[in-house]
Amino acid sequence: MTTIEAAAQSTTQNNRKKTVLSGIQPTGILHIGNYIGALSVWVANQHLYNNLFMIANLHALTIPEAVKANELRENARRVAALYIAAGLDPKEVVIFLQSDVPAHAYLAWILTCCTPMGWLERMTQFKTKASQSETVGTGLFTYPALQAADILIYKADYVPVGDDQNQHVEITRDIAQRFNSLFGEVFPLPGTLNRSSGARVMGLDDPTAKMSKSIAETRKSHAISLLDTPSTIKKAIMSAVTDAGSETRFEHASPGVKNLLTIYEVMSGEERSAIEEKFVGKGYGFLKRELLDLVVRTLEPIQTRYKEIREREGYLDELLAQGAARASAIADKTLEEVRRLTGV
Repeated sequence: MTTIEAAAQSTTQNNRKKTVLSGIQPTGILHIGNYIGALSVWVANQHLYNNLFMIANLHALTIPEAVKANELRENARRVAALYIAAGLDPKEVVIFLQSDVPAHAYLAWILTCCTPMGWLERMTQFKTKASQSETVGTGLFTYPALQAADILIYKADYVPVGDDQNQHVEITRDIAQRFNSLFGEVFPLPGTLNRSSGARVMGLDDPTAKMSKSIAETRKSHAISLLDTPSTIKKAIMSAVTDAGSETRFEHASPGVKNLLTIYEVMSGEERSAIEEKFVGKGYGFLKRELLDLVVRTLEPIQTRYKEIREREGYLDELLAQGAARASAIADKTLEEVRRLTGV
């Protein structure tokens, strides 16, 4: 595990741009947990690395019962627009639809054949989702092989993830090592990039559970969408779970209060000591009002840019086509190596 700060320092010292790959599934609407844990990190570090950011629409098919084609297409475009609205520069980074680069699926099949079933059976995400469904598709089971293909097809050095996703990068390393052992050295072993704070933003209505796009679709008080109005944001924050006390120190606060403090910390960029001094003895109502103002101010320019992007006819189509071409140029080269070594 590598912190974002340490990786940035290493890149600066070595004067070599390393490759970063990440993506978000186009299911539901992106929320502030996605912004804090992913988008804001990508934006802050986009000049340090060779960055590829995909909209992971093939992963959205792992639970086909929940897929509606028109919604999936629209959600993918929404995510792409929010990537740019949040500050990603399409001239600096590669933004593309996963499904527009066929090498992902091609390599995923080869890696699936190299992956022992026991490795897949141990995956926490599979066990959790499988326990919530009456039927489980093989796509959900082999999901890690596709995720490994996403990363390895670009020979990524780093994958920015929340701490609950470290297991997926670990199995990617295992799969890469197994392929290299069976057929020859092709893939470097990727590492993770983790936030030192804010790696996992919890639900406002349940601070014991990670903020989730799917839960937010049915429980409006659970999360704050990046496209929510100020009045909707106010309802979510003012109703957020806290406790009966008044503790506002990070180390001693209850889970709900610590979650609010962490959101404030990451969005404001202020030091913890300054935040604790600001809120000590002033009650949770004051904390919530200050956080409300900060969230609204942070999201307002994103929402304005998002609207402008969606109103530019043909802009997203052209951008995604260019991104797919740039990504394919890299992916196809790696796939050709793999095909040569495997004989297909």
